[in-house]
Amino acid sequence: MKKKQLNIKQWLKAFGFALLTVVFIKSFLFWVYVVPSTSMEKALLPGDLIFVNKMSYGLRIPITPLTFPLSHQKMPFSDNLNSFWDIIEIPYVRLFASKIERNDVVVFNYPMEEEMPIDHRSFYIKRCIGLPGETIAIEDKKVLINDTLIESPEFLAFDYKVKSSEKLTIDTLQKYNITEGRANGDNWYQLTLSEESKQLVNDMPYVEKIKPLNINKNNYADYIFPFNPEYKWNIDFFGPLLIPAKDMEVSLTHKNISFYKRIIETYEDNELDVLPNAFVLNGDTVSSYTFKLDYYFMMGDNRHNSSDSRFWGFVPESHIVGKATSVLFSINKASKALEKYRWNRFFSGIK
Repeated sequence: MKKKQLNIKQWLKAFGFALLTVVFIKSFLFWVYVVPSTSMEKALLPGDLIFVNKMSYGLRIPITPLTFPLSHQKMPFSDNLNSFWDIIEIPYVRLFASKIERNDVVVFNYPMEEEMPIDHRSFYIKRCIGLPGETIAIEDKKVLINDTLIESPEFLAFDYKVKSSEKLTIDTLQKYNITEGRANGDNWYQLTLSEESKQLVNDMPYVEKIKPLNINKNNYADYIFPFNPEYKWNIDFFGPLLIPAKDMEVSLTHKNISFYKRIIETYEDNELDVLPNAFVLNGDTVSSYTFKLDYYFMMGDNRHNSSDSRFWGFVPESHIVGKATSVLFSINKASKALEKYRWNRFFSGIK
């Protein structure tokens, strides 16, 4: 009996040690995530299991340490019970911090879920396009940083209108690695194409015309950041917009406050009153503000089908999780049997 109890204790100790090791690795070193959407096609595909290096930008100390192991937002097998207790929240701290580089593919916590603690907000994955202190603008789909055109990612994709004399079936589109599209009637289709897939479609004998989906410069989209009709921006024409940097001071005006109000109140935890002729910060009248954190501008490679910084603004450094470095394996759930495995993506690097 004693020997059996000893074996149970040893097994429990081994299990506990293994669990603590996994929790430590998940919290500080690396983890794996499944890509849920098409916003980063073709660099990343839905069903990719990606390796995320949490040490790439420094070690973020867990903000809510009272968390059920190996969970994120909800308890296992429950859609209602939170997997964390927020009675203790540690202020944001990052050890051995290092800078994000332009075009890094970054995993971060979705900034708009303020009802959740930072480290339990949903995971997003996008490409870092704008760095702290830079000015970003988008002119007719082209990205400019500090008035200079930057190189586009290899797998950049946009929506096009395609006219075909024959029906374009799902099987035909998948043959050319086209995973997004819909029929618009009268032999017209709207397809999401990279430069490579655009050329392949153009070479189809029954394709008669390919036209880019263009948005007029002054077409104001009220769902685009900063949600202010003073700035008539849309997904293809955006900015110029200054990206805040730590210790940068900006003069506050009633025109630019829509850029920075959420930063001041939500991300940097201040009380701000915007009065007709003044700004009151934590009880004091101010004319400027100095940022406490670095901020980033993230975009998906699938530019017409990505919820990114154009829609909700800046990503604070406190929300950065790590760098996506490689695809461990990849499954296309729309396919059957062995065809669903994208063998060429197994253990491939992320560009």
